[in-house]
Amino acid sequence: MPELPEVETIRRGLEPVLVGARIERVEQRRADLRFPFPENFGKRLTGRKVVMLARRAKYLLAHLDDGTVLIIHLGMSGRISITGQGQLGEFTHNQGNRDIHDHVVLRLESGTEIIYNDPRRFGMMDLTTGTSLAAHPLLANIGIEPLGPDLTPEYLARHAAGRRTNLKSFLLDQRIIAGLGNIYVCEALFRARLNPSRAAACLATSTGKPNARTSALIPHIKDVLNEAIQAGGSTLKDYAQADGSLGYFQHSFHVYGREGEPCLTPACRGMVRRNVQAGRSTFFCPICQR
Repeated sequence: MPELPEVETIRRGLEPVLVGARIERVEQRRADLRFPFPENFGKRLTGRKVVMLARRAKYLLAHLDDGTVLIIHLGMSGRISITGQGQLGEFTHNQGNRDIHDHVVLRLESGTEIIYNDPRRFGMMDLTTGTSLAAHPLLANIGIEPLGPDLTPEYLARHAAGRRTNLKSFLLDQRIIAGLGNIYVCEALFRARLNPSRAAACLATSTGKPNARTSALIPHIKDVLNEAIQAGGSTLKDYAQADGSLGYFQHSFHVYGREGEPCLTPACRGMVRRNVQAGRSTFFCPICQR
């Protein structure tokens, strides 16, 4: 599933094309994705101008000129690409013939088309209003943004205090931090030298205050995410950027997907291990991460 850096990369690729553009026509080629489309989906988008393209966690949010907000989640295999006429700059991508998995096409006044493709149909689209966005069922209970100012040692320690759940599961809890995914949690914990199986309570003192581990982990979370965004995300199977090109952060993985390979920490003789936590693969060095 695309994680925060992949979704942010797509947002940045679409922004110069979509923001300020008017949607001339909507082709909705099926009744549902993971969920049914909203009633009058195409009609409610037709003629509307996109005034802002934002991201919340792993959701794309297209704010329209009538106050409507289009919510998009890519699911396991959803892709958004750009094709057609117009001056699209570096994000132009000509896909050629339509694919049978192109389920939604937004045609802009310029002739440009924004195509949503999803072979597994685990993605979704919904419509709400800007005033109701924060209370939308998909967004109401998610936590703070990891790249924003709210992720502080005090915040993390407060939520970690007394928690017996393991560090990996704690950081993946979307109610605490929104948008953190499996790949980047593995990489951040490696950089912070923290074992993913340790209890989350290790991030707080007995009185619920931050400690050295908390202060060390937060910069690594932000650095890993920012580096992945700059690299265009991580391409493992289905993910590609809005221009059709692939992300490259997977070439910078220190532990993820490297089971049985030597640890990359200088002078460390450890080998990367993999175990399964909550149904997801966790990669770590048993020597460096304690």
